[in-house]
Amino acid sequence: MSVKKMTFSGYTPRMKLIILDRDGVINRDSDHYIKNPDEWEPIPGSLNAIARLNQAGFRVVVATNQSGIGRGLFDMAMLNAIHARMHRALAQVGGRIDAVFYCPHAANSNCACRKPRAGMLLEIAERFETSLHGVPAVGDSLRDLQAAVAVGATPVLVRTGKGEATLRAGGLPDGVRVHADLLAVVEEVLS
Repeated sequence: MSVKKMTFSGYTPRMKLIILDRDGVINRDSDHYIKNPDEWEPIPGSLNAIARLNQAGFRVVVATNQSGIGRGLFDMAMLNAIHARMHRALAQVGGRIDAVFYCPHAANSNCACRKPRAGMLLEIAERFETSLHGVPAVGDSLRDLQAAVAVGATPVLVRTGKGEATLRAGGLPDGVRVHADLLAVVEEVLS
């Protein structure tokens, strides 16, 4: 599959906004879920990438499926502790995440917020009072990309996490941009 390099030069929203999936984009993913703060480990370069976005005036928002809650693998207090570790690690490099949106439901719950459905992203648009048209939405799975397309955001696939397997599986939506990792995405967004 040939992947065409595209730029974000036409991206001129009311506010600079980027949406990131968490597991596989910011931190290492696990087939056994990230169940506690000790298991949360940033992907090299991801925290500095977020700090660069912040320095360039971007609002950075996370949209993440966390079905481990619905499966009973961890509770809300543990999810908050994991996110607290992420926020502390970002603060150490001068970065921040402006908001974390999550779906706590198991895959079989048929909720509107679990990606590939668009509920979480629509909530982001409402909360930030902005259109998501053209907003980069970065993920490592097909469902991340499908949710982005559903709201008119620009789907961006990173090869980290499950990204390489997602790319090999094919069936990606039209217009998907593919990058090695979050740092590579940020370099293009800021170019």
